[in-house]
Amino acid sequence: MKNRLVLTVAVVLFISSFLFSQNFKLSPNDTLTSVVIHPDHSVTFEIYAPNAEKVWLGGSDIPDLFHKGKMTKLDDGVWRVTIDSIEPGAYRYNFNVDGVSVLDPRNPNVSESNMNAWSLVYIPGKAYMDTQNVPHGAVSSVTYYSNSLKKFRRMHVYTPPGYDKNNKSYPVLYLLNGAFDCDDSWPTVGRAGFIIDNLIAEKKVVPMIVVMPDGHTGPFRFGMPFNATVDNQDGFVVDFNNDIKPYIDDHYRIINKREDCAIAGLSMGGSQTLNIAIPHLNEFAYIGVFSSGVLGIISGSSFGKNVRSTWEKKNKKYLENDELKKGLKEVWFATGKDDFLLKTSLATVDLLKKYNFNVSFKESAGAHTWNNWRDYLHEFAQLLFK
Repeated sequence: MKNRLVLTVAVVLFISSFLFSQNFKLSPNDTLTSVVIHPDHSVTFEIYAPNAEKVWLGGSDIPDLFHKGKMTKLDDGVWRVTIDSIEPGAYRYNFNVDGVSVLDPRNPNVSESNMNAWSLVYIPGKAYMDTQNVPHGAVSSVTYYSNSLKKFRRMHVYTPPGYDKNNKSYPVLYLLNGAFDCDDSWPTVGRAGFIIDNLIAEKKVVPMIVVMPDGHTGPFRFGMPFNATVDNQDGFVVDFNNDIKPYIDDHYRIINKREDCAIAGLSMGGSQTLNIAIPHLNEFAYIGVFSSGVLGIISGSSFGKNVRSTWEKKNKKYLENDELKKGLKEVWFATGKDDFLLKTSLATVDLLKKYNFNVSFKESAGAHTWNNWRDYLHEFAQLLFK
């Protein structure tokens, strides 16, 4: 032990003398704090890029970055911008350095989306999703083989506090992501695990398993279909029905009853929720659609022609089946008043009501952002498994 200590000291002294002999100096990057959250919820972002000519802050939900995101270069080569009063929550961001988008090299917290990664900052202040001193569940990254798609896939699964220490079975919520996102999105920027942890601690929900699969089956860009098809069906829907749900049934202790099974999704995931749940109403008692509906239901949309009539015809035998509706406890929609899919949500609600579905609809403030979707999960979860 003594010899090891002497060796460690010798190595440290050698490295120190070498660095000083080379006239080593700390750069501003070595002491930089790239994100500083101020008491008024304004946030300062910094990046060391001494040779850059132009740097902008980018982000998906930070408001008005087109006008506010331009960063100013300081004398020491650090670029800085302060964004006024940002609402508490999780935010993805990056830096655009001379036209190249880069992650924050001083922040190890990241959030994945469909084809890229983002740096992630959390601004505390909303108790329901803050990291609190309560029992915490676990979020696992699960690899499975999709026989439908003939490839390995990944999903994230939340198990509640104490799951690994008992033999209990639990209800399950399947929680789907939106376009451009992936299975990492709900656990990171969506704060799903923390939201459920806090609700369980407050006894506002029963402990549950939350399954967060990847709603895309490949890369996605504007103008591309959401997913490759399998037998002329959305590849993800086929994967969900034939691979994801059976995997969860086999590998987790779930209560395999309709009244203990829920599904919800945002945007693209909300549309997929309907495409999964309506033909399988006997399997789901709770359906949640966040900022979405039947995509393309509005005439003239970019999702295709005659989507409403095609979707209605395809699902008519389920829509008209009153026996299936008897076990359906909640069909819950929520969309922001400034969301570009508000009309889609309203049209879908009207369509379901036409077939005597008991649908709840909430029009909230805000637009098509994670600020709303975290709120919706918090509210929807409290309706489940009563």
